[in-house]
Amino acid sequence: MSNIIQKIKHIFQDSSLRKQVLFVFAALAIFRLLSVVPIPGVNQAALSQFLNNNQFFGLLNMFSGGGLSTLSIVMLGVGPYITASIIMQLFTMMSPKLKAMYQEEGAAGRMKFSQYSRLLTVPLAFAQAFGFIVLLQRQGVVLELGTFALLTNVITIVAGSMLLMWIGEIMTEFGIGNGLSAIIFAGIVASLPQFISQAYFAFQAEQIPVYIVLGALALFTIFAVVLITEAERPVPVTYAKQVRGGNTYGGASTYLPLRLNQAGVIPIIFALSILLLPQMVLNMLSYLGNATIASISIAVNSFMQNQWYYAGIYFLFVFFFTYFYTAVTFDPKSISENLQKNGAFILGVRPGEPTAEYLGKVVTRITLVGALYLGIIAVLPPVIHAITGLQFLTIGGTALLIVVSVVLDVMKKVNAQLSMREY
Repeated sequence: MSNIIQKIKHIFQDSSLRKQVLFVFAALAIFRLLSVVPIPGVNQAALSQFLNNNQFFGLLNMFSGGGLSTLSIVMLGVGPYITASIIMQLFTMMSPKLKAMYQEEGAAGRMKFSQYSRLLTVPLAFAQAFGFIVLLQRQGVVLELGTFALLTNVITIVAGSMLLMWIGEIMTEFGIGNGLSAIIFAGIVASLPQFISQAYFAFQAEQIPVYIVLGALALFTIFAVVLITEAERPVPVTYAKQVRGGNTYGGASTYLPLRLNQAGVIPIIFALSILLLPQMVLNMLSYLGNATIASISIAVNSFMQNQWYYAGIYFLFVFFFTYFYTAVTFDPKSISENLQKNGAFILGVRPGEPTAEYLGKVVTRITLVGALYLGIIAVLPPVIHAITGLQFLTIGGTALLIVVSVVLDVMKKVNAQLSMREY
């Protein structure tokens, strides 16, 4: 505890670090202010009941930063931008040009790639906003709107989403940590008072053993999140000795750290975005009045409201995207080439293609553990909700994973900056 207090003192004593922290707090304050500004025509009682009875939209509310719980102007959160990033990264698997831009062209290529993601965000935000409004109108959450009022609401929601995307990016640039993750983190933390009050009013004496088990499960989940997030598979690397000008260089041994969960929380966000997209598109198309599309939309929505079906699909998506994101971000061939250029090799493995194959096999094995871990964490809330029937369990393993991951990331970056200033 004294160590934490000491670090906080160091942060506010350092002018540059203090400005970064205060900038993040100011940006989050603006975000929380926007998240309580509702769009017109919202029935708050119907909205609260709808979110409590739909686990999927309860989780989506968490990822929107809490904006969905009030149908605010930033109700979509950073979801459209995340979906656009997913689609662009899927395109890198099909387009060698995009893959080269993302992986080989350095900072300039990644900036261009991000710009394409931003442009794609606009039509996706329009589709999601329109689909949301139509769905919520059918549920009685939003009053029936005329064409002009509907269009005004959609444009307002899209503008709010783009503004939030911009706030997240400037937080990443001028603050500490990832701005988009910080926005989701702030939404989760802001929902804690409501979560505690719901738990208090729903308290039943006969459910005390269930509460004890859930508390123990929460502590175990936090322990597992920290353990898996920090876990690494060290690959021993040796640098060959080189003689230059009568001096001997190299010969040192080190290791290449391969993280057990290289994808972080990204696969869970990917999975939620993909689960949301078909429902939004179908709701948007059903507005055209086609009976077939309307029946498909109703069938899909009723299917997703089944806790067990939803949990199964959610788990499969998280598992798949863990492998997918790891494949996009981790390139064994590039690492093998860099090792070879620097005169390094893995003991017992020949340089070049054999090294790339070896690293690929190691990453595939450890990613299996990471994918299973993320999948189990993701489906904890719907599974526990289906078993216990407790309505207030909208904050679960996913929320704990995000909170712990963001805190660990910020702590690492703060420690790195403090260490750099000391040296």
